[in-house]
Amino acid sequence: MMMSTAPSSRITPPAADLAAHFMECGALNTNLTLAPGDRMVITDDLLNGRVADLAAISMAAIVARDSQVAKAAVLPLGMVASKVAAKDREKYERLFALIEETAFDESVRESAESLIAARFRESQIKEIAAELGGTVGPARQRYRAFLDVVKLLTAKKISESLFLDEFLDFTRTVAGKLDFGIYALCVDRLFIAARIPVLVKVALLREVCKYPPLVRKELLTNLLASDRVAPELIRYAHQEVAGIMDRDQLTEIMLFTTLKRAWAAQRRTPLAKAS
Repeated sequence: MMMSTAPSSRITPPAADLAAHFMECGALNTNLTLAPGDRMVITDDLLNGRVADLAAISMAAIVARDSQVAKAAVLPLGMVASKVAAKDREKYERLFALIEETAFDESVRESAESLIAARFRESQIKEIAAELGGTVGPARQRYRAFLDVVKLLTAKKISESLFLDEFLDFTRTVAGKLDFGIYALCVDRLFIAARIPVLVKVALLREVCKYPPLVRKELLTNLLASDRVAPELIRYAHQEVAGIMDRDQLTEIMLFTTLKRAWAAQRRTPLAKAS
């Protein structure tokens, strides 16, 4: 089973479309995805230049629900602002003032404020980068360690109960410290992995149902919208959510699952035409 965190090789939409998509994600109260229905944005996409358009990065800083992703978006914006001539810096000051006023995440608003106060000095940008790295780095290490536990389970070298204990510890350790896209990728791969027993997947599903509403919505709808998840797990998921959610919550899950399926179909259409 492969659980790589490498960015997808799919072609993302034009930059202007990606900025509009980020805005749509914010309006839908969901985490950002690289393209409609594609995998979720991780910090590396912003720090390593996969998302390069300033409009899309600016939108990510404002509407990202994931604190780590939002803070990662601030850094390339700050680097650009630090390199422009003083006479051209006013527009970036206005942009960062907008981020400070409207960003969904409080820590991003604070970062924007500090960069304005420091007039985009590179030392201040490095300080924010070091803070982000100090948070995400250890969580990434814990993620890689958890992948070794997954390999032990698929090789039948540890018990299912021990694996679940490790999963719960992994979740507690990385909660709020590992960008959500990587965590979601991990959970998604667990649900589709053929070598992981169904009973383990059911136990994971029950844990996911206990998560905060936004996180739960993302992970459950990923599962329900996937065409790679075993039908019996899909059926069990429908039964499980019906037993724990009220009517409004069920409606939201249904609508968001339908949207993700539509996004997936939209993504497949260009490939079909090309072939």
